[in-house]
Amino acid sequence: MAEYVDIFNDQREKTGEVLPRNTKLPEGKYMTYVLALIKNKDGYLITRRSLDKKWAAGAWEIPGGGVSAGETSAEAIQREVFEETHLDITDHYRLLYSYKNTDLKRGDNYFTDIYLCEMDFTLDDVIIQKDEVLDVKCADLDEITRLHDSDGFLHYERLLEALNSK
Repeated sequence: MAEYVDIFNDQREKTGEVLPRNTKLPEGKYMTYVLALIKNKDGYLITRRSLDKKWAAGAWEIPGGGVSAGETSAEAIQREVFEETHLDITDHYRLLYSYKNTDLKRGDNYFTDIYLCEMDFTLDDVIIQKDEVLDVKCADLDEITRLHDSDGFLHYERLLEALNSK
């Protein structure tokens, strides 16, 4: 079943178009993604992508995903975090950073909102979505940097930009 997304112009205004998520977008058309930096006393919650993912299988990242058609960025981050980790971030998140990516060669044009969620939780509270997430742990920025240097960490540079914008 195809997932659908709202399409935005380069000023992040809805165009009224709704297209399947995997559509290659031409110049001036964008979809939206969300990411969550979920922080507790032990660091940031990071997840390892399932090995059967088409893109970046087995890579470490932070929770997030696509904003569905008719959904706001804030609704999407709550849904994605809950789906992937079973954590309810409803009263614990704020928008930290946004950026625009334009890749006309691949038709991969999108906005991404990175949210900071500071809350008390333990790994025992996390219930992973097995078809999306292989593993989960809490890591400080030094460990995330080591993972990036050894195997790569998805969105690493953007996460640093977001944290430096605080």
